[in-house]
Amino acid sequence: MDSLSITLSALADPTRRAILARLAQGEASVNELAEPFDMTLAAVSKHIKVLESAGLISRSKQAQWRPCKLQAGPMRDVAGLVESYRRFWEQNLDQLDAYLTKLQTPKTDSKN
Repeated sequence: MDSLSITLSALADPTRRAILARLAQGEASVNELAEPFDMTLAAVSKHIKVLESAGLISRSKQAQWRPCKLQAGPMRDVAGLVESYRRFWEQNLDQLDAYLTKLQTPKTDSKN
């Protein structure tokens, strides 16, 4: 599987996205990351392993503490993919705007 597919697969889960959002605020332990979720620590650890395998987080060892840290590099490819579709949507929205403006413009009677 290519790296973009691995990243998208990791980002597909809302729990993993929430973990990444928390890590965007700074390093955190697995216990800290698990706090807001109604799931076992083992389940959160599995999500963290998926994110780590995708290269979206790293874990270091500081004495007994193993903080997780966001590694946003793999998201650059996702941003590039989304950017290409953004241009498509902007063009379509511009066309829709022009069409709606045309519909709202009062027609003048040229018989007078």
